Amino acid sequence: MQKSENFTLGLSTVVIGVLAGISSGLLSWFLDSVERFALNWQESLHNAVANEVMPSRRLLAVTIGAIIVAVFWYFLRRRQPLVGVEGALAGKQMPVSGTIMHVLLQIFFVATGGSVGREVAPREAGALIAQQWQQLTQRVGLAALTQSDRQLLIASAAGAGFAGIYISPMTGTLFAIEVLLKQINLKITMVSLSMASIAAFVGGSMKGFNAYYHVGNTAFHSQFVLIILLVAPLSGLVGAWFKKSSGWATTHQTTGVAILWQLPIMGLITGLITMFGMPQIMGNGRALAQTALDSLSVKVLPFLLLAALLKYIVTILTIRAGAAGGVLTPAIGIGSSLGAMIGILFSVVVPGISIWQSALFGAVTLLAASQQAPLMAMFMLFEITHLNATALLPLTIGVGISTLVSRAVLKQPIVK
Repeated sequence: MQKSENFTLGLSTVVIGVLAGISSGLLSWFLDSVERFALNWQESLHNAVANEVMPSRRLLAVTIGAIIVAVFWYFLRRRQPLVGVEGALAGKQMPVSGTIMHVLLQIFFVATGGSVGREVAPREAGALIAQQWQQLTQRVGLAALTQSDRQLLIASAAGAGFAGIYISPMTGTLFAIEVLLKQINLKITMVSLSMASIAAFVGGSMKGFNAYYHVGNTAFHSQFVLIILLVAPLSGLVGAWFKKSSGWATTHQTTGVAILWQLPIMGLITGLITMFGMPQIMGNGRALAQTALDSLSVKVLPFLLLAALLKYIVTILTIRAGAAGGVLTPAIGIGSSLGAMIGILFSVVVPGISIWQSALFGAVTLLAASQQAPLMAMFMLFEITHLNATALLPLTIGVGISTLVSRAVLKQPIVK
């Protein structure tokens, strides 16, 4: 019996990994297609900000996009309760058609400029695939899995969806382990890492293996410990506030008919901000992060401060108004801006400081603080920027400090 269960678990790991990778690749294609249609523009590694799109078109795209998703979400949520990844782990069944529509609406909203992260959609798609595969294995007579193994497959599939869209196998693995399961052993590691690696390979084969953010290639020196000692505590503080704010927005999220006017208003507000000189506010935060990573001059300090503040507020209020989506990449955008500002100020005193490295420190430390997942945050920035190994020590110190500070602010114990 044990051999039969192991066979089912192994087969499931491979099949779900492939399907999650295909799903993530298709979601990336869908996002690109909607973006081209709505904005006549294609986001890429070297063109992350929609500067060349006419301001009026940016306004129309995000406003009309918000109206469309508000109508669909209203009727979708009215028809049946939606089940997320956490609900699936608790044994609830994810509705097939409702979940697929929910996933596509999230990607559509981000593609038209809505200020939320896109990472929740592929995770939910992965979890749905895992549930449906498990039902199929039962129908064809494969050995039944234990409840813990079923949960392992769902958590790993959610991480695999993440890995497939960002081509980040370690990040997907650590999301499953550090965020969802909150436990680790050899079986959990083998299943989650194998599934995430397969999904990343399949997703990368469909969309390419390029980095998600463009960064420099200079080595990280020991002097950057000084930057970390400045950036990490502040990121820990802001990250804790961001986590609290996003939690409040989710708990008090608009339900019922109010979404039909509140979400379009947030789309209009986002569009007006982008129309008047800040297209970096659009989308999941990639544009803001790349702008911060490319910053060099003291002249951009007011812009970065205002952009980070607006991204924070607009993202929280968009979720509060009824939008579904993540806060992971918005946190990277806000953290990058924070780190770049500190780096620019520090470079006035100590010339030669690398601004992009400081921005990167801000991104990883604020992400770690807001997600309460230091390992996932650190490896995610490694994978999506293709960093070299010299970044390991300073980033390790940074995520440790920011996580400690954020847990103190959130009044969470270090050890449970």
